[in-house]
Amino acid sequence: MNLSDFKVTKPISLKELPTYLEIDGAKKKLRKTRKKIGEIQDTMYAEGKYGALICLQGMDTSGKDSLIREVFKDVNARGVQVHSFKVPTELELNHDFLWRHYLALPEKGRIGVFNRTHYENVLVTRVHKQYIFNENIPGINSVEDLDDAFYHDRMERINQFENHLATNGTIILKFYLHLSKAEQKNRLLRRLNIPEKNWKFSKGDLKERKLWDQYMEYYEDAINRTSKDNAPWYVIPADDKDSCRLIMASILLEELKKYDFKEPLLAPELLSKIDEFKAQLNEEK
Repeated sequence: MNLSDFKVTKPISLKELPTYLEIDGAKKKLRKTRKKIGEIQDTMYAEGKYGALICLQGMDTSGKDSLIREVFKDVNARGVQVHSFKVPTELELNHDFLWRHYLALPEKGRIGVFNRTHYENVLVTRVHKQYIFNENIPGINSVEDLDDAFYHDRMERINQFENHLATNGTIILKFYLHLSKAEQKNRLLRRLNIPEKNWKFSKGDLKERKLWDQYMEYYEDAINRTSKDNAPWYVIPADDKDSCRLIMASILLEELKKYDFKEPLLAPELLSKIDEFKAQLNEEK
């Protein structure tokens, strides 16, 4: 498995990229990988110089929730923050489209996971243009105002946003979970066939499924325009959940390793008194 094969370094066509890849022993390999991620994050937390932002996008049922659960299972709870972005609230709509994402950014030393991200603003609102009117933007009065130039300008604002974060110590990794339409059908049917899974189903899933081709077009455009050296996209085959999780975790681990995090040393005045501190503790009754 060559992890660089999943990184978007030149324009891609989603139709030409695989949605299925099965890796032998994926579950066992993931257990080892996520343990290493947890160890590195402990050191990252102690150093307190960098934060990491993991962006997850994908069609409904692509496995984002379960991926978060399985990949970050061995990361200390203090070290990972997960934000699942829903429909913007009235307060959020009274600010610019990136405002709520600024508020959710990880602190230095922590890994932040965005389950659905600021890219919803150039994906869902591009398919459902009427949503934009809730933002009450000056000069946007009709659907005709929402042309490609409008969304491409937003993508450039996103590039600037991510560049600012990277410059200030945020490691940004973006993952598109590439699910096939056939596999989505299987997963939706599973939600309907298994009573314990019924709660996951929504009529809206079928409505959005009819817009599959539009979503693929706009995902492809967004990925191609916003995959940068300091904020790359990775397209991960998502039809096999175990392999998808392993690939994502392996990429995260390899990227974190590049930073060679170090625990801070004690201040000299404390370091010189370690034996004294040990003696005080050992003399306790």
